[in-house]
Amino acid sequence: MHRMTLLLSTAILVAGCQPATDSASTADGPDPTPWDWSEETVRSAVNQVRAGRDLNPDEWPGGARVAVLLSFDVDNETVQGLRDGVVSVGPLSQGQDGSRVGLPRVGKLLDAEGVPASFFFPAWSLKLAPEQAEVINASGMHEIAVHGWIHERNSELDAPTEERLLVQAIESIEEITGRRPVGYRAPSWNFSPNTLDIVRRLGLLYESSLMADDRPYELVADGVPTGMVELPVEWILDDAPLFNPRGDSYASPRDVMQVWIDEFDKAWEEGTMFLLTMHPHISGHRSRIVALEGLIEHMKAKGGVWFGTHEEAALYVREQAGMNE
Repeated sequence: MHRMTLLLSTAILVAGCQPATDSASTADGPDPTPWDWSEETVRSAVNQVRAGRDLNPDEWPGGARVAVLLSFDVDNETVQGLRDGVVSVGPLSQGQDGSRVGLPRVGKLLDAEGVPASFFFPAWSLKLAPEQAEVINASGMHEIAVHGWIHERNSELDAPTEERLLVQAIESIEEITGRRPVGYRAPSWNFSPNTLDIVRRLGLLYESSLMADDRPYELVADGVPTGMVELPVEWILDDAPLFNPRGDSYASPRDVMQVWIDEFDKAWEEGTMFLLTMHPHISGHRSRIVALEGLIEHMKAKGGVWFGTHEEAALYVREQAGMNE
């Protein structure tokens, strides 16, 4: 377990969806003296986007004790160089493995188990291999959602550019799949000061990038409830830092599976939600798919589980909280 701790602490720095940290800035860059900020400055920075009311229902559909939401960020070539304008054949081939091998392998497992999932695409990942939509939609139980245009670093963009890219992404995904996505996950799981306003303005149903809780909650902007459902993520529930795909050592899939099982068991005990993020180009490898297989077997054996897409979960918690009235 000590080895896993070391992997996690180092791998977050190199993961494909690694977070960026914003800070108050001056014309010359980040303010070097935050200890001198006024109370108003600190509160204003913190209160841009916060967790509001808890949306965890008393029970999940069918009287289930826990909700299981499996998700895949289908980044493929976008995080293997494209988003940074780096064209290197080797890394790009690793990205292609996600669409060519990883996603079909994941889809085959989920369909065989009858377990739905949500697939978050940077639009270019789908444009480069549109056949992925057919794999996902064949069973009729999965969801395709939006994860940016080219996995851009949205926190570094001005508002018009960020909105233009998200509009392009939504329209491209709708053109390929025939259905407009209703869910958003920010590239790198990070917000700019404008992201929430853009997501709301475009009429998306839910958001899934932030980490203020491990239960669904309503987002609050500058102290005002927004009506936007947040389905929160967490690095310990992401395959990228645990498997350390760009590091110099690799975690055992069975060690990773045990971390996820422990997280699920506690969510089951608490009667809340278990949301797991994976990537086809990472977890779709032969030795790693066993972690997902074993996890699904464990969850099914435990019982009292509702498997749903993020869209289904967002619609359900909104209804239970009276947010549609």
